[in-house]
Parts: sequence; structure tokens; C-alpha cells
Amino acid sequence: MARAATTTDAFNAVAEPRRREILDALAGGELAVGDLTELLGLAQPQVSKHLRVLREVGLVDVRDDGRRRLYRVNGAPLRAVHEWVVRYERLWNERFDLVDDVLDELTRTASEATEASKATTTTEEETGRGD
Repeated sequence: MARAATTTDAFNAVAEPRRREILDALAGGELAVGDLTELLGLAQPQVSKHLRVLREVGLVDVRDDGRRRLYRVNGAPLRAVHEWVVRYERLWNERFDLVDDVLDELTRTASEATEASKATTTTEEETGRGD
């Protein structure tokens, strides 16, 4: 099966780590391409290419500010990604809760065994059989 183009939806667009870095950088507010190149240590053509993809799927908006173009995050298309990830978050939280329950039981059992061992040692010492 052929892979969908990166410009078809937010899922494909954010699959690329550099585009996620750009979104993270823009989460703090509007930035120009030059600011992004400096911040991320990427060449201007790379940043522009990634911004084009993000713009085509609607993840970033752009506005002109004199001679500069400022980019900002548009979070609405990320809603689908968020809703998909939340299902897995619930699944993992349920599994972690089960692991917590098992660990609590093991800790309780170990604590009871330690207390029983201390009681046995104390009794043996009191009766003189601890030698």
C-alpha cells in the first residue's frame, strides 16, 4: 500500500520530526523563517519546505508583517491527532494502574513477611534459641 502524501493530513505532516520541532518552536508564538532557522539550526530552504507542508495541511498560518512573513500554530487540525492519542493514553493509564495494584500487593506482602521475620527473631532471642 502506498504511503499518503505528507500534505494530506495532520498525521502525515507531524510524522516528520523536524516539522514537530517547528511546531514546538511556534507554540511559543509567531516566528519568521529566519528565527526558526537560527533556533533550530536548519538551513532556510529546509525550514521553508517544512513550513509549506505544515501550511498546506493547515497546521500553521502565516501573515505578512512588512517584508517578513510570520508563522504561527493553528491547533485545530491537531484535534484529530489528539483524539487518536487520547485513546491510547487511556489504555496505557489503565495498564499502569494494574501494574500499580500488583506493586502495591507485592510491597504489602514483602512488608508483612519482614514483620513476621522480625517477630520470629525477637521471639527466638527472648527464648534463647537465637544462637
